[in-house]
Amino acid sequence: MPNFDANISWLFTERPFLDRFEAAAKAGFRAVEIQNPYEHPKEAIVARLDQHKLQVALHNMPAGDWAAGERGLACLPDRVDDFRATCALALDYAGALRAPRVHCMAGIAPANADARILRETYVRNLRELAAKAAKANVEVMIEPINTRDIPGYYLNRSAQAVSLLDEIGAPNVRLQYDVYHMQIMEGDLAPTIERLLPRIGHVQIADTPGRHEPGTGEINYHFVLGKLDALGYEGWVGCEYRPRAGTVEGLGWMAPWRGGAG
Repeated sequence: MPNFDANISWLFTERPFLDRFEAAAKAGFRAVEIQNPYEHPKEAIVARLDQHKLQVALHNMPAGDWAAGERGLACLPDRVDDFRATCALALDYAGALRAPRVHCMAGIAPANADARILRETYVRNLRELAAKAAKANVEVMIEPINTRDIPGYYLNRSAQAVSLLDEIGAPNVRLQYDVYHMQIMEGDLAPTIERLLPRIGHVQIADTPGRHEPGTGEINYHFVLGKLDALGYEGWVGCEYRPRAGTVEGLGWMAPWRGGAG
C-alpha cells in the first residue's frame, strides 16, 4: 500500500505553519514534507515532529529569491557560490530534522543562455552536492517541473532528468517523479513509472487541471497508485496539491488506501 506524506506547505494552510504538524498527525499521516523550512528555527520544527511522532520524508533546498521569481540556482553559472551556500544550509536542516532526502530545484534558464554551459554548471553543482550529501547519508532529488506552471524551468522532462542522472553519476541523486507535472508534460504515466522505477526516489501527486486532490481531474489515481503498489514501490508518496475545499474535507480520496496510508 502507498505510504502518503503530507506536504504541509500545501496542506493545512489554514493553520500557522508550526500547527500544521499536529493537524497532519490527527489526519493520519506519519510523515510530512516541507517546501521551505528555513523560515523557522530547526529546534521548533524538531519539537513539533517529536511531539506528534512524525518524520520528515523530504524538504526542499533553498531556491534563491522566491519573491523575485527564482526557482532554484543549480543551473545558473553566475550563482555557483550562492548555490554552495544553499547546499550547506539544506544539509544542516536535513541533519537536524532527520530528513533522508532533499529536493534541489534546477532554476529558470536565463534567456539566450548557452545550453552547454547550463548543463555543465548543473552537473558540476549536483556532483559536488551529491558528495556532501553522501557524507550526511542524504539523498538528493531532481524533479522535472512543467513549463506551464514555471515557464523556462531548466528541467522539465523525465528523459532529460535521466540523462542528467547518468552524467552526474552519483547513486544518491535520484528522480523525484511528480505525477501532476509529468501528466502535463508527457502523459503515458504507468509505462513511464514502470520503466523509471529504479531511478525514482520520491513520488508526488496532484490532479490536473487545477492541481487539486486526486479524483478532481483527469488522472486515474486509482490506477496509478495501484500500479505503484503492484510494482513494489516502498517510498513515500507526497500529497502536494491545493485542497479544493479544505484539507481534511478533501481527504476522502485516500479512503481506499487507508490500510497503508501515512
